[in-house]
Amino acid sequence: MKTSSIANRKSTGDGVRTDTMTTEVDIALCRSILYEALALGFRPPTAETVDRLASPTAVEALADAVAVLDSAWTTGLATLVHRLSDSPVFPSVDTLQVSHRRLFGHTARGGVPPYETEYGEDSLFEPPQEMSDLGGFYQAFGLRLRSSERERIDHISCECEFMLFLARKEAYALAQADASMVEETRRAARLFLRHHLGRWAPAFGGRLAREDRGGFYGAAGRLLAAFVTQECARVGVPAGPELLRLRATSLGDIPMACGPADDLLQIDSASSPGGTD
Repeated sequence: MKTSSIANRKSTGDGVRTDTMTTEVDIALCRSILYEALALGFRPPTAETVDRLASPTAVEALADAVAVLDSAWTTGLATLVHRLSDSPVFPSVDTLQVSHRRLFGHTARGGVPPYETEYGEDSLFEPPQEMSDLGGFYQAFGLRLRSSERERIDHISCECEFMLFLARKEAYALAQADASMVEETRRAARLFLRHHLGRWAPAFGGRLAREDRGGFYGAAGRLLAAFVTQECARVGVPAGPELLRLRATSLGDIPMACGPADDLLQIDSASSPGGTD
């Protein structure tokens, strides 16, 4: 799924405004920008990660968009965005790669697992059911997974990218005055937050913030937890707890999901640009 550059999404362009005339379209677009940033931020770091998230210029552009949400919701997300570049030393790709390996490891059960099904009560049945449900959400909107990479569909970046897709779809539907599509998209986002991202992202973000105090990933974790908690409040579903135990059993490296470098979820070629099959 191709998305536009975060750095090009400023409060003065692309229809995004920060005055009292902010529209529902603006809100949906700004939500999508933040989901895009989070999806990129938790993937294995590349030069794009630094250029779009860790540099002062990129952080300022992202904060401009997030300020629209703060104005509408009376939140402080822009302050959390600025903390992405709080480090006195400009982070390099190598530095981020070291931190990424230390925090997430090379297997599903790293220090801070970035996989939904690693969190919750011990069960042999729930993780496969959760994975199946995730796949159903993606397929219902004409999204398919990259088969060339061995990653899992419950990765935090994959789930953020799905919410990015829904937010962009909502903005399109609002702009087209398509009430049916708006309702369909909002209902899917509400259910996805209730049963998936909203259930575990606050705990994942909090764990990451504790394990990487003062670091880029710690800042990203705090931003994720605050944003997803606000998203849950916005749609009227309970956010998951700040502390959520890790399951004793692990799904291991299941060969499902999407690539770590390019866009994770791809629109199926049979799907229409603005809707589903």
